[in-house]
Amino acid sequence: MSNVFNPLGQLLGMPVTDWQGATRPTPEVRGGRFCRLEPLNPSVHAKDLYAAFSLDSEGRNWTYLPYGPFESFEDFTSWLIGCGQDQDVLFFAIINLESNTPVGIASYLRISPEQGSIEVGHLNFSPLMQRTPIATEAMWLMMKEAFALGFRRYEWKCNALNRASRRAAQRLGLSFEGVFRQAAVVKGHNRDTAWYAAIDCDWPAINDALTHWLSPDNFDAQGRQRVSLSALTRPLLVAVG
Repeated sequence: MSNVFNPLGQLLGMPVTDWQGATRPTPEVRGGRFCRLEPLNPSVHAKDLYAAFSLDSEGRNWTYLPYGPFESFEDFTSWLIGCGQDQDVLFFAIINLESNTPVGIASYLRISPEQGSIEVGHLNFSPLMQRTPIATEAMWLMMKEAFALGFRRYEWKCNALNRASRRAAQRLGLSFEGVFRQAAVVKGHNRDTAWYAAIDCDWPAINDALTHWLSPDNFDAQGRQRVSLSALTRPLLVAVG
């Protein structure tokens, strides 16, 4: 469906007919082949998460986040408890199914069912899940759930200096939409924010690419990928503007 004009000859954009809004995500377990997402529970997850994040001895994972690294287990636990008190953010622990232990954190935030927009964020992947299928599957589970709930837009935002996060967004099939300059002050430094997103019409092709990459057939006996995810998603990226 194309854009339409009003009686004044002004473009109004594409009509959105019968829009009923999306359904807000709920704190439920979501499972895959390599991992599952569990609602974050400090009393259950704090100890193992702290151990997993402590493997990042230099604290590199925390550099572009507005909090951390934490000097003690008690400080980390207090932060986790605060996460659960934020009614606008839904946090999950990412559980490695092989070890049955948490190895990372992800969340939904800026959840707007009435507008059909949702963001994924507060991502911290410990060394135990970096560069493993767990990281990709966790993000696929988050994206799949969002679009299944009727959201029209799935956002990924990060510090524009965070090259790893920017590469990850596009590897997952999210298209670059621009940089908001001086969007925030984080840890005493300017933050320009890079925006990435996928919309509902992008999702079927992205889902096919992610499903193909995660398939057992895409890995050899040593667990090495046969086809890279970037090769599958690069043709799906949209030039915006």
